[in-house]
Amino acid sequence: MTPPADLETASAKLYTPGKRLDEDDRSNYLDELPDDVEMSLFDHLDELRMRIFYALIAVVVGVVACFTGVRQIVELLEIPAQGAKFLQLSPGEYFFVSIKVAGYSGILLASPFILYQTIQFVLPGMTRRERRLIGPVVIGSSVLFFAGLAFAYAALVPAALNFFISYGADVVEQMWSIDRYFEFVLLLMFSTGLAFQIPVVQLLLGLLGIVGSKQMLSGWRYVLLGAAILGAVLTPSTDPITQSLLGGAVLFLYFGGIGLVKAIGK
Repeated sequence: MTPPADLETASAKLYTPGKRLDEDDRSNYLDELPDDVEMSLFDHLDELRMRIFYALIAVVVGVVACFTGVRQIVELLEIPAQGAKFLQLSPGEYFFVSIKVAGYSGILLASPFILYQTIQFVLPGMTRRERRLIGPVVIGSSVLFFAGLAFAYAALVPAALNFFISYGADVVEQMWSIDRYFEFVLLLMFSTGLAFQIPVVQLLLGLLGIVGSKQMLSGWRYVLLGAAILGAVLTPSTDPITQSLLGGAVLFLYFGGIGLVKAIGK
């Protein structure tokens, strides 16, 4: 049995001094590198080469898989352009368009595996505290990227095409180069997906203590100007409707990001 003196000493340590030590121990535990292994520069380069090789294999498999069903993907991307006819202006144009569509779709299909390889490469150099952010950041970034693709497909692309079709409907017949059309659609969709990453960047800046919610809110005038510029740069068309829609979405995402940063107390 524990002697009374030892019991009193142990009890005293469980109160405020002990609680302080527990908090310090927990902080030190979160700041540790659980997989800290000594590796030479060549070992790091070799692992990087292996991760890139696996990612490239995934991309090739994704591109081949998408190329087998590229006709269905092309038909899906042609839906917003109802009322327009597509022309093949040079030999093999549709074939190269198919490769381009399969390439974008294959990268999108392989993106989870590419992201997994990236995380596995940087994970050994991350503390437990930093690892706790991986799940929310990855999930949030993925959801926002696909939300950006859906927003571009459902809103931006139809708005831009309707503007161009209605503008010259009484003057010219709508016959478009299939290569130019898919370049327009794919660029708009992927640039919108990247623009939808704004809240993730804001959240990381807030968590790292670089920028707080008050600082983000105080610069709203610059953000308004930046949203207009971003809408003009990211949209491959020059119509004001598409630029306004994308600029408005950027503003909505930015202020939503401020709300997230404020919600975490930063």
